[in-house]
Amino acid sequence: MQRQLLAAGHPVRALQRPGSRRADALLPGVERVAVGLDDPPALQDALRGVDAVISCAGAVRGACPADFGPANVAGVANLAAAAAAQSDPPFFLHISSLAATRPTLSDYAGSKAAGEAVLRAVPGLAWCILRPPAVYGPGDKELLPLFRAMRFGLAVIVGPAEQRLSLLHVEDLARAALAVLEHRDACRGGVFGLDDGTPAGHGWPAIVAAGRGRLPVLSLHVPRVLLAALGRLNLMLARVTGHAPMLTPGKVRELSEPEWLCDNSEFHAATGWRPRVALQVGIERLFAAHSS
Repeated sequence: MQRQLLAAGHPVRALQRPGSRRADALLPGVERVAVGLDDPPALQDALRGVDAVISCAGAVRGACPADFGPANVAGVANLAAAAAAQSDPPFFLHISSLAATRPTLSDYAGSKAAGEAVLRAVPGLAWCILRPPAVYGPGDKELLPLFRAMRFGLAVIVGPAEQRLSLLHVEDLARAALAVLEHRDACRGGVFGLDDGTPAGHGWPAIVAAGRGRLPVLSLHVPRVLLAALGRLNLMLARVTGHAPMLTPGKVRELSEPEWLCDNSEFHAATGWRPRVALQVGIERLFAAHSS
């Protein structure tokens, strides 16, 4: 996102938690401020003089609500309050998730919905919420193993065979954020879904076809009962080790949904934004980025 903002002529200030290992990921020209989302006075100082805030921090792994709340709920509340406290409050763009539309499915989904709710409750702040589906691209750690396995001939399918999924390349998400900043009046108070423009999303055969390499692909459907057992086992181990797991019973419920679909027509009407990166092209870029 920083690359698109800099290219559009926006000075960028990046807030990173103290001790973050991502400091070297910032591009030249980006101002870094080490500050935690749990430090309201420091957040107020860090936001002084900014014209817009893009809230994209979040927790995706956890064993219980307490693992998600500090970043996905309290962090949003603190950042939004710090923005509203400025003498000239900046526009606030919150990158949420499609999961927020189904808050009872998992602790993660519930935390994303709660994060949206605390933002809406902040008085005196102009805001917009984007709800992307599964996002992939350079820097991705969750979908990369899935695509890598396909490239080597094994498609591990963890959802229903007939499942339909919206996907979005990270470059298109960054362009969507830029579009919000350029069309603030049209986006103010809006909650928008985003996808890559594929009607009715992608089925698993299409995902496998886009991700495969030169080798024949064997599709392995993981039964839900096995996923559920692994999720319960992960949860028990997490309580012993303190590790924040990805696969939990809640995540299994997310993976088992028959569809996760977005419709970007409202966002296009508000901003003119259209996705540019088709799935196969995006996967090729993903592998190119991780092989360089």
